[in-house]
Amino acid sequence: MRFFAILPLLFAGAASAQTPPPASIDGLPIGAIPTQAMPATGCAAFLWTATGSRALVAMAGADPAQIRLSIGGTLTDLPRTEQHDAGGFGFAGTTQYQAGDVTAVLTMSIVTRGDLKDGAAVPEATLRIDRTGQDSFIVPVAGLVGCAA
Repeated sequence: MRFFAILPLLFAGAASAQTPPPASIDGLPIGAIPTQAMPATGCAAFLWTATGSRALVAMAGADPAQIRLSIGGTLTDLPRTEQHDAGGFGFAGTTQYQAGDVTAVLTMSIVTRGDLKDGAAVPEATLRIDRTGQDSFIVPVAGLVGCAA
């Protein structure tokens, strides 16, 4: 009988797990992205907002070289168009991504740590989003770089 008593709780948990991430966080036109898988090859930087909601807002891949964002409620992959400065793990210190009228510039410091295997920390970074005819905005982010083993 106890099993039937917790059944509604199980279904409620399953429903909330499938709830899409918010389309806007911290009053910005950027939203959270759903949980992302580790890349099959290469490395990816998983980036959360450094202030406010601490939401997962970007995943930058080294191969393929692109960034995944949610802008205005739409999940978007922007290909890398430019990079410069030293970074590590297949990333540059500053990378520009662009598609259509959206440009994203990710500037990040990557730090290796003894307690991280197959990856590194991103203790501080900024993500600037420029959209033609609209205000640009900058989001402070931080995260981790994870690499396929």
